[in-house]
Amino acid sequence: MAEPAPRPLAEIRIRARAEELKGLRDRVRETVRAQGVDDKLAECLVLAVDEAAVNIIRHAYGGADAGEIVLQILNNRDVLVFRLTDFAPPVDRASICPRDLDDIRPGGLGVHLIAEVMDEFEFVEPPPGAGNVLEMRKAINR
Repeated sequence: MAEPAPRPLAEIRIRARAEELKGLRDRVRETVRAQGVDDKLAECLVLAVDEAAVNIIRHAYGGADAGEIVLQILNNRDVLVFRLTDFAPPVDRASICPRDLDDIRPGGLGVHLIAEVMDEFEFVEPPPGAGNVLEMRKAINR
């Protein structure tokens, strides 16, 4: 018997601009809370998705108002899947690594934060026409 396909919960499209992030955060919060996620974990998930989106804006698009970000949220048997797709040039995946935590300065901790909140995250093969796809997963206990 085939395993059931992940259940789509939301698809959110925003322009790759900082002022679009509040709406993204609000939709993520609303979607995960509807899945029975408690407030503390919901806020952690919102923060991780926000960090990933900020990194797309800053690094993939270079801060230029030049593209779109698509966030799909799926439920795969009580594992929430957050799939962020951009249409920027493909990034060098080897260059994406967390900064040394002893290096005290503002910024640069998004990868650490994502790793702390999510159970898994990885870049997956983008569909035709897309640049990069980051997939993050978090098991939820109801």
